Amino acid sequence: MNILQQLPRPFFVLAPMDDVTDSVFRRMVASCAAPDLYFTEFVNVDGLQSPGRPKLEKKLLHTLDEQPLVAQLWGKNPDNFRKTAAELVERGFAGIDLNMGCPAKSEVGNGTCSALINNRPLAHEIIEATKAGIAEGMAATGRDVPLSVKTRLGFSEIDLTWHEFLLEHDLDMLIVHGRTRKEMSKVPAHWDEIGKVRQLRDDMKLPTLIVGNGDVRDKAHGCQLAEQHKLDGIMIGRGVFHDPYAFADAVPDSIAEDASLWDTVSPKDRLALYERHVRLFAETWKQNERPIHTLNKFCKIYVSGFDGAKELREELMQADSTDQLLALLAAARVGE
Repeated sequence: MNILQQLPRPFFVLAPMDDVTDSVFRRMVASCAAPDLYFTEFVNVDGLQSPGRPKLEKKLLHTLDEQPLVAQLWGKNPDNFRKTAAELVERGFAGIDLNMGCPAKSEVGNGTCSALINNRPLAHEIIEATKAGIAEGMAATGRDVPLSVKTRLGFSEIDLTWHEFLLEHDLDMLIVHGRTRKEMSKVPAHWDEIGKVRQLRDDMKLPTLIVGNGDVRDKAHGCQLAEQHKLDGIMIGRGVFHDPYAFADAVPDSIAEDASLWDTVSPKDRLALYERHVRLFAETWKQNERPIHTLNKFCKIYVSGFDGAKELREELMQADSTDQLLALLAAARVGE
């Protein structure tokens, strides 16, 4: 039995976000309110199967505090997907996901990620090669490891033939971000269309799990969407930037209906949480594997909603070391 079959319904997933959901951030989310499933950042298989591999290994670093963890892959060479999938199954990852949805200009221009919506022969080769790699890894370990694809509603327009094509590949899970590549994040997610993908799955009488993604605020909101569209799971991405407790099971009755647990956290405790994040970052990336700017961006999560937050945030954003960040946070606590 693979991990997806053991999850509750609906289950909740922390979305893969490049330069965001690294091992440190996943552990911070876990300490606030843990999702049912974690994803790595997307990792390039062609880079992993090249001399440049050491530079990418940081994206695969993980601990026991961020489990179960799915490795998300992208690239162009099917055989590199096969090799990488086999390796990652043997390394203990709970699942393998194929990124066929990232809308970034560089990836699309290279014919990868959401560009595969318009190159179905290559998408087919990649899926089949990854399946072969997973099978190799499973034969070596005896583990049952699922394959999933994360994608969008289409490239320039909504195109459900793409999802039918993917479903025909007997995936364990299909994650649908409710926008086209052309729409990027400029319009609200089309949840009715995600529901149509689920209906398509039902019409095809397939066991593939359908997960919706896009503009989900928190678990309560996700539960509403899952019930409305009869989805198996919900993925939350940017919602954790507004509420680190986005995966919390319930909000106490004492909190206003339109509020969240995060709204009840004092400025002092918010700064303490960010300090913990900074210290964990410093302990994890001792060789400067991650530039400091990838940490500074988290200021907007922790440093907001109180007097002087904007000014403090601007100072923190200019910091060029974890020591400087910690000194600024310590001074801010003294000044409370």
